Amino acid sequence: MAASSSAGCPTPAGANNDIPTYEYVDINTRPFHVGAFERLWKETLKPTYYSFRDAPQETEDEEFAQEMGVSAETIDELKVICSPDTLRCYPENEPPDKNVVPMDPGLRTLRLRKRQQDYKETLLRDFTCRQHLYATELESLAMGKRPADPEDLVPEGEFILSINVVYPVIFERFKHVRPHQTLQVLGSQKLTDLRDAICCVSDLQVSGEFSRSPDMAPEFISKDHYKSATFYLEGTFYNDMRFPECRDLSQTIMEWAKSHDFPTFQTAKMEETTFRDLKIKIGYPYLYCHQGDCEHVVIITDIRMAHRDDCLDHKLFPLLTYKHRVMTRKCAVCHLYISRWITTNDSLAPMDPCMFCELCFRMLHYDAQGNKLGDFLAFPFVDAGAFN
Repeated sequence: MAASSSAGCPTPAGANNDIPTYEYVDINTRPFHVGAFERLWKETLKPTYYSFRDAPQETEDEEFAQEMGVSAETIDELKVICSPDTLRCYPENEPPDKNVVPMDPGLRTLRLRKRQQDYKETLLRDFTCRQHLYATELESLAMGKRPADPEDLVPEGEFILSINVVYPVIFERFKHVRPHQTLQVLGSQKLTDLRDAICCVSDLQVSGEFSRSPDMAPEFISKDHYKSATFYLEGTFYNDMRFPECRDLSQTIMEWAKSHDFPTFQTAKMEETTFRDLKIKIGYPYLYCHQGDCEHVVIITDIRMAHRDDCLDHKLFPLLTYKHRVMTRKCAVCHLYISRWITTNDSLAPMDPCMFCELCFRMLHYDAQGNKLGDFLAFPFVDAGAFN
């Protein structure tokens, strides 16, 4: 496996190309094969290191003493000194209020907490940011969860990849700031599992103009009708070809690259490729394209072995561990309810285009019998903030 020539950082002599060595510190690694990297880890580590079963305490103490080169008496002494009971600074029968910090604490962490409490008392308004409050909620809900059926247990030694999916590139405000979603996938899962787990508002849009028939239920959303999608990773386009109506979205790019003397790209089927088969870089931006031209940057931020504290239910993967919360788009009339309709060429609206909630849209554009008033075009609107 050769390192990327465009990075300008040749592979050192004798280096193992299956290990993700960083090209630039804290940016991205050289390309490596996930399956080969997994095999090297399993050859190096003992099975007990990544086993999901809890080892007896006596066995752990013996292994720790042997590894550190100390006696069993020293281990027993360290367990007494480092016990949480020695950290108690109050009588056992008088537990303190954990929200009250002493007036003159000795610990630096308590001094910082005391300073923060004193500062908050001087504020006229004190509120908690929902983004910070629920940032780790999704990840903590699944932590250590095991399946009811033993057959759904994640195998020991399975690799977990953490993937950031950024907002579509048309979102100028967010595309360089934070990921839209963070998901964990297993090395044995197909790329189509990740594709189905990515939630994008463009997949949920309803196509069509409904000003004359607002009560007509749409027959499908965009994801049901336009099923084509592709991932681009390390010179290969992985296309979703599970359905007869799927198209190869990379064909136009490959024809353009061929006419401009670019290197030849490869193609593969998304539904036949697992993450274990990929050749990737950690921290490098890749492409996910769907709905024809809705493009997302996808970054694989971490790869590691599963341990006993992870979510071990195979059915829950790909596991959503983070989702950015966005503000909802309120109705332009009442400024209270979430927008459900967007109109254009509307003489009754204060702007063009204009967003309306269900109630304001009906009251302004239709009479009591449901007849259309005026000339306008109405399209269903799906607000991304409604899925927070």
